[in-house]
Amino acid sequence: MRSTFSKHATPIFAAITALALASTAASAVTLEEIKERGYIRIAVANEIPYGYLDPNGDPKGAGPDVAVQVVKALGMEAEDIQWVVTNFSSLIPGLQANRFDLTASEMAIRPERCQQVIYSEPNTSYGEGLLVMAGDPKGIKEYADFVDSDLKVAVMAGADQLNMMQALGVPEENIVIIAANADAISTVANGRADAYAATGLTASDLASKSDKVELAPDFIDPVIDGNVARSWGGFNFNSDSVALRDAFNAELATFKQTDAWAEILASYGFTPEDIAGSTATTTEALCAE
Repeated sequence: MRSTFSKHATPIFAAITALALASTAASAVTLEEIKERGYIRIAVANEIPYGYLDPNGDPKGAGPDVAVQVVKALGMEAEDIQWVVTNFSSLIPGLQANRFDLTASEMAIRPERCQQVIYSEPNTSYGEGLLVMAGDPKGIKEYADFVDSDLKVAVMAGADQLNMMQALGVPEENIVIIAANADAISTVANGRADAYAATGLTASDLASKSDKVELAPDFIDPVIDGNVARSWGGFNFNSDSVALRDAFNAELATFKQTDAWAEILASYGFTPEDIAGSTATTTEALCAE
């Protein structure tokens, strides 16, 4: 989905340091206040296929495409969106500091995050994957391969995969933290880590960008606390933005009943099972786990 930008909607490319230095806004705002100021600020973490800006500066991904439709249903235009790009680990701090109004990065709904920000209902559902060196010379098939070995696995700062590795008992010295998905290919190709753990969709996209890496063949989904790992992603908001979240949620629920919503997700590689699975649970249940 292509979106143009008004004078209010120039994309802001902000790294962690820039966010740390930026001045915070006032208190969290309501939808009415957002309409009065004339623009809404939506953050993404430049992660394909969840939320990113393409080389032309246009918003793409399951999060942004759906967010645009919800924002329009709320009475604003695509041109009224100010897109903010930051590292994944800066999304929650940025919301807490009111540097943007919501995120459209399909951040997985986790209890510890629910203590820091509030979520919409799930928009997507997705499983796990591994990016390995081409040919998979070390025969890596699952996250558990890093537990009793000297194999090293890279994970993105702030991502769920770190929690999964810890739950499985992967030693700290076997975990390599990288700042962004953009660093994953070189990290694996150069041997700094033997694999990169990410969602299956992210790992698949990265594998398509270089012949030096590939998806781990015959990947085995991790089992955490007796359950096969699956994530549900949603839009999140400052904890004080309950009214804004509720208004967004209402329109999201309506849009999810349309074919257009399913077509957006399918266009970014979500399977029919992923799409159907997005309604298998609720934010309340996920926050309470």
